[in-house]
Amino acid sequence: MQAAILFWARRLVAVCAFATAPALAQDTAPIPAPANPFPHTLADDASCPRVRMPALDVPILRQAMRSNAEMIIVALGSSSTQGWHSSDIAHSYPAILQAELQAALPSAHVAVINRGVGGQDAAEMVPRLAADALAIRPSLVIWQLGANGAMRRTDPEVFRDLVTAGVAALQAGKVDLVLMDNQRAPAVLAAPARAQFDQILSEAAARNGAGLFSRGTLMDLWQQAGHPYAQFVSSDGIHHNDHGYRCMAKALAASILDGLGITPAPFRSARR
Repeated sequence: MQAAILFWARRLVAVCAFATAPALAQDTAPIPAPANPFPHTLADDASCPRVRMPALDVPILRQAMRSNAEMIIVALGSSSTQGWHSSDIAHSYPAILQAELQAALPSAHVAVINRGVGGQDAAEMVPRLAADALAIRPSLVIWQLGANGAMRRTDPEVFRDLVTAGVAALQAGKVDLVLMDNQRAPAVLAAPARAQFDQILSEAAARNGAGLFSRGTLMDLWQQAGHPYAQFVSSDGIHHNDHGYRCMAKALAASILDGLGITPAPFRSARR
């Protein structure tokens, strides 16, 4: 396993060096952060749409549960993971995910570690996979990415190479892996290659036996059920609001619990 990790670490260095070359500087410059990433607005306590997403296969996390070991999950990503435009960090999706899983698994110890960094995408995340994810020795890594790359018009093929290298490195570390695609927010929907970035993540998950939690599909189902995208998006037109983070985290928790063989809170099944 150490040889495999070393091999992919070398590949990551090469891919990241290419992705951050001067010729692509305009694509990889971080999106400026707002002065306050946590504007203090009241949380939306409306009930979440009862839409059920597919179960996520998480055998390593399931083994941790069955062996009475700590269930460690790393949430790796950008501002959507860090929790920008939530009321506070307690209303970020990783915090809510931990609360949902812990409530459903009262005999377990669930820890969801938030490793979101606003403004980043694959080019900045891949170099920190070892330190921010694998070093924690998690059972599951949830990797949210793609929106910033799409909005700043990163070359989709560069994004594909980074995702391929990152997935290989994480899987060499013997963790369950779930990729998370992008929200249906105005600024993301306006990105010309947005659908291509989502497709790259879907293909990477299918090709490598990783999970895919599609926020895009989830929000499409919400809208089809009579809940417009705008109900879940903050005033900046990019990030979720409290209601969006909460409902997304609850749907993700249900998919993980399904994969663990635990009956989650009731959701109405829906097909894509």
